[in-house]
Amino acid sequence: MKPEHFESIAIREQMERTAYREHSTPLFLTSSFTFPSPELMADTFQGEGDGLIYSRYNNPNTDEFINKVCLLEGVEDGFATASGMSAVFASIAPFVSQGDHILASRALFGSTLQILGQILSKWGVTFTLTDPANPKDWEEKVQPNTRMFLLESPSNPGLALVDLTAAGDFCRKNNILFNIDNCFATPYLQNPAKFGADLIVHSATKWMDGQGRVLGGIVVGNTELIEKVRFFCRHTGPAMPPFNAWILSKSLETLAVRMDRHCQNAHQIAQFLLERSEINQVIYPFLPSHPQYELAKKQMKWGGGIVSFEVKGGLKAAMTLLSELKFCSLSSNLGDTRTILTHPASTTHSRLSTEEKKAVGITDELIRISVGLEHIDDIKGDLVQAMEKL
Repeated sequence: MKPEHFESIAIREQMERTAYREHSTPLFLTSSFTFPSPELMADTFQGEGDGLIYSRYNNPNTDEFINKVCLLEGVEDGFATASGMSAVFASIAPFVSQGDHILASRALFGSTLQILGQILSKWGVTFTLTDPANPKDWEEKVQPNTRMFLLESPSNPGLALVDLTAAGDFCRKNNILFNIDNCFATPYLQNPAKFGADLIVHSATKWMDGQGRVLGGIVVGNTELIEKVRFFCRHTGPAMPPFNAWILSKSLETLAVRMDRHCQNAHQIAQFLLERSEINQVIYPFLPSHPQYELAKKQMKWGGGIVSFEVKGGLKAAMTLLSELKFCSLSSNLGDTRTILTHPASTTHSRLSTEEKKAVGITDELIRISVGLEHIDDIKGDLVQAMEKL
């Protein structure tokens, strides 16, 4: 009997047991694999067999992690990489050449924008930024040589959403690839493939790991597209280490139950911040005040574990609040069991110009909070004592 539900798939999808009949998947910390004969070795290198060759290509631990994510996202195939950003790059580079154009949401992660502007531009690949919430703007900016529509939903850190149904229709109409970073939502809250996404990217470092232990990324999609990703990654080398894959596969077993609590705590923190006089604005997809609240309810199961808010008093007030934290962590990471606060304008998105920051709502007073699994009263208590110093 094959499991049908998300929680059961995440737990029960495992590699085939070895001769030792282990209950939990073992670690395969090996760089390479042996062959019983030179003929089988030659056939495997020619792609005529499914045998393991080298852990830069594949490994039982990475295979298990990939298979789980594919099942959870409802797609055919995938490739696991060493980090989230290597996954982002691997989801773009195999599909563009000199003279091609990428249409991209202006609300992308800072490093993704650096790939477009500082790396791919040297290859002769151009890009245009568009308003992710305005399909009319997409139509105006798509070009005859556009090969890909690059999106995040929800975005980091502004939590802007993309209408995934509209994005799927737009990409099919224009015969371009629909590439989406689904990291903030996770497969538990949102499945872009249901809306026509061709390539789905995750930084597994975040919610998939969930405890801030290892780096990892993954690109999933249909077999034809992932074969191109696989070829690119096998020969450029951004492979996920087997140990990281083992950690991440085990972490997926608790993703659903963790995200339920993350979302519950985040929603409560968002509502709590709305009532504080020190706060100017609160951004959370499942708040009725979010401009895309109805869209969020349509395409997401819950609102996610991230809340962004603006402190009254500008940069000085934001820095004071962060400096006064006693319980919550100050870090650039997110998706941890521990609540983490970040100042995007001076860290993760610091390389954006003032105009670029303004376009995606990143102000000096904006703070991003990745709401953890601690007791809600402890999180609130630390925020209260820090806000009282303003």
